[in-house]
Amino acid sequence: MKTYLAKTGEIEREYILFDASEAPLGRLAVKIVNALRGKDKPTYTPHIDTGNFVIVINAAKAVLTGKKSMEKMYQTYSGHPSGQKDFTAETMRDKHPERMVKSAVWGMLPKGRLGRSHLRKLKVYAGTDHPHASQNPVKVTL
Repeated sequence: MKTYLAKTGEIEREYILFDASEAPLGRLAVKIVNALRGKDKPTYTPHIDTGNFVIVINAAKAVLTGKKSMEKMYQTYSGHPSGQKDFTAETMRDKHPERMVKSAVWGMLPKGRLGRSHLRKLKVYAGTDHPHASQNPVKVTL
């Protein structure tokens, strides 16, 4: 018996559609990361990007449980003195709802070249409209 390792030319990618208003943000992020990395496929290879493209809609309606919408903090830092800004999850949802989902997903991806290539396959939209209808995405229910 030999272990199968996927090669870059053999990978078949498809588009998967997730609705952020259906499940809590952390549980949604786990499903997204598994689809991005290809861990839900039998051809998963850890050192090769075998995952699918992922489309997330309704990011503005992402579900946060408990008091997280008021207590969870996001930070940005420009690199300059006094360049750090703190936002609550409620403020982040109002201004940049896509960043909230991307931040949750990036926290679960491996850091480095491979993780960045996974993140490039993630497309997040605040509303229900997206320009990927011609790719016939497969809707996943959580």
